[in-house]
Amino acid sequence: MPVGTAFHERTLALCESLNYREWSGYYTVSVYEMHHEHEYNAIRNSAALIDISPLYKYRVTGPDATRLVNRVITRDINKVAVDQVIYCCWCDSEGKVIDDGTITRLGENEYRWTAADPSLRWFQQNALGLDVQLEDISEQLAALALQGPTSGKLLHAVADANIANLKYFRVTHGKIAGVPVDISRTGYTGDLGYEIWVPWNDALKVWDKLMNMGKIFDIHPAGMIALDIARIEAGLILIEVDYSSSKKALIDSQRYTPAEIGLSKLVDLKKEMFVGRDALAAEAKRGAARALVGLEIDWNEVEAVYDKIGMAPQVPSMASRVAVPVYRGGRQIGKATSTTWSPTLKKMIALACVDHQHSALGTTLHIEMTVEAERKTVAAKVVPTPFFNPPRKTAVLVI
Repeated sequence: MPVGTAFHERTLALCESLNYREWSGYYTVSVYEMHHEHEYNAIRNSAALIDISPLYKYRVTGPDATRLVNRVITRDINKVAVDQVIYCCWCDSEGKVIDDGTITRLGENEYRWTAADPSLRWFQQNALGLDVQLEDISEQLAALALQGPTSGKLLHAVADANIANLKYFRVTHGKIAGVPVDISRTGYTGDLGYEIWVPWNDALKVWDKLMNMGKIFDIHPAGMIALDIARIEAGLILIEVDYSSSKKALIDSQRYTPAEIGLSKLVDLKKEMFVGRDALAAEAKRGAARALVGLEIDWNEVEAVYDKIGMAPQVPSMASRVAVPVYRGGRQIGKATSTTWSPTLKKMIALACVDHQHSALGTTLHIEMTVEAERKTVAAKVVPTPFFNPPRKTAVLVI
């Protein structure tokens, strides 16, 4: 049975819908009101506060901490400075992705590592022979995502920390409501945003300070439904939706290399040996079999499908995590894994994994759409991702 996070006392009182889901053993709000419209709009137009405490969090320390990190991930941690954050993935010996997450370098040999799935055993297996300490701090450290155009100004007002000069994917240290916190300029919305890492037992003090001071910045708590739409607009993948962990895959086609899920830039074949390197080097020579693409669905064709049966087109209010076939020339060449109507772009978009030869920008594919229990197809053009990428996400903050 799920349990509440460090913020559950506050989120429960605010969750009018009582619409929850389970995330890594915790109760997580799907939507606070009866509809997610205000929560999504807060992400894109003001400030949204999202409880991300269910993330798995690990502390890696010791003389060989850097060697362990570099042995496991596909990026070169030696290129990462103290107080810098990186997004990375890690693979099995066959070069198939186990998980993806972030690593914050807090010291020369001190790291905070986040993951979607439990990863301690895998890290321990790769730490054999190394002088390193691995600690699961998932229940010691709570986390909030503060996202949206006014998030920086709000943080500047409430935090005793250097927010104005905080660069993208960097971390600063300070206090909120007298509580020591780490603040990273990161997020899962593709917008200006921050993640706040706070001791579990003092979490409510930080929540209250942000919500009270955030009123003038039009802050809203936001749930997973709004976040799902935002992350698709940002072209960000989700484990067990857009790809399967190789640890959970049942058949070979469910296993993905980094290049097949849009993470080829996260692979550094010039660094020292890491798990899966030989397999990834071989793939780099022959080319990846599949590719992650963005699809923009032809809305005129969607309207035509509905018009043919005498119905107005139905705009999906929530993102779909149900995989649907993608075709070219009448033959299935892949599947769309995340699909949504973008309220900001006023377009229907999708993330899809397709055979590499059909992934070129501008290629017209067809995506399956079920209308009144009849399976139809509509055109979808391969377009660049992210679909939404505002300059404010990485710009110097103007207070």
